[in-house]
Amino acid sequence: MFTLEKRPTPSKAWAWGTPFLAVALTMVAGGLLFAALGKDPFAVVRTIFWDPLFGEFARYLRGQLLVKAAPLTLIAVGLALGFRAGIWNIGAEGQYIIGAITGAAIGLAVYPTESRWIFPLMILGGAFGGWVWAMIPALLRTKFNTNEILVSLMLVYVAETILSKAATGFLRNPEGMGFPGSRSFSSYAAAGNPELIAGTGLHWGVVAALIAVIWAYVLLQRHLLGYQIKLAGQAPRAARFAGVSADRLVMLCMGMSGALAGLAGLFEVTGPAGQISIDFNVGYGFTAIIVAFLGRLNPFGILLAALLMALTYVGGEMAATNLGLPSSAIRVFQGMLLFFLLAVDLLSNYRIRLAGAAREVR
Repeated sequence: MFTLEKRPTPSKAWAWGTPFLAVALTMVAGGLLFAALGKDPFAVVRTIFWDPLFGEFARYLRGQLLVKAAPLTLIAVGLALGFRAGIWNIGAEGQYIIGAITGAAIGLAVYPTESRWIFPLMILGGAFGGWVWAMIPALLRTKFNTNEILVSLMLVYVAETILSKAATGFLRNPEGMGFPGSRSFSSYAAAGNPELIAGTGLHWGVVAALIAVIWAYVLLQRHLLGYQIKLAGQAPRAARFAGVSADRLVMLCMGMSGALAGLAGLFEVTGPAGQISIDFNVGYGFTAIIVAFLGRLNPFGILLAALLMALTYVGGEMAATNLGLPSSAIRVFQGMLLFFLLAVDLLSNYRIRLAGAAREVR
């Protein structure tokens, strides 16, 4: 029999080693899942993890990895700031949607005006929309002590309803023959998110994601607010004695995460998605939670985790096309990653011992 023994202090080695162990276990369990679906597990794993990097179309797909990783990075960096402080924003998907709608609405409101100021205003609008949506659970927590997990999560479904109304109503393309969806931003140069390097798909969202990673790292390592965020999460009582305002921290962390999620939505709707549509949101806000924890809430770790998750998106699409793998199986595969990460993360705080034996399994 095995027993768990709490470590005197958390193991740093296991803290950084568990993500790699979780990925390995996910590959094994995913292989069993693919085999149960009647697919060759080795072929599926190779298609997901190898072909996008070194396959026939790798040159183009490497750019797509950055494009897919950009919204995940932006959202996860914002979430990580709150998670470090013990503030649990689970509704980034809703903030992502509202940011896309508000930013897109600014561009569509002035159509067909051509001005270099339109896209920057849309960026500000996207960040503002995500910020406003995140302020709702923040204010309810600080004023009425509600649970930000439940409120932010429920607001996702409100945002999805607003998205449906936008696509079929107030933002619908008047020249679209009655079909749902807004005008295409690809044909509206002033409001589009152009490709920065021809043939790669890279856009301003990728640049914003890299800036967000550097900004968050500097904030956490070199700024007083970053110190307060870490202190509030690691030692809440010490933070109170040090004069850290819990309510102020909630407002700041929720606001920053909402603004970054809104930016992700804006860059996505003006870039890869191209328009406001009923199925615009693809779950980036929820997947970013996996990315944040897989990256150990560290900005640079999050960037690497986002690239890994993007690999499952791009490789998963290839597997679905080339091998006939159901897209739902890829979502289960991604969910396994979070499950195993949470499971093996136990080893950071506990040792496994053989009951009745002096020997430890470390």
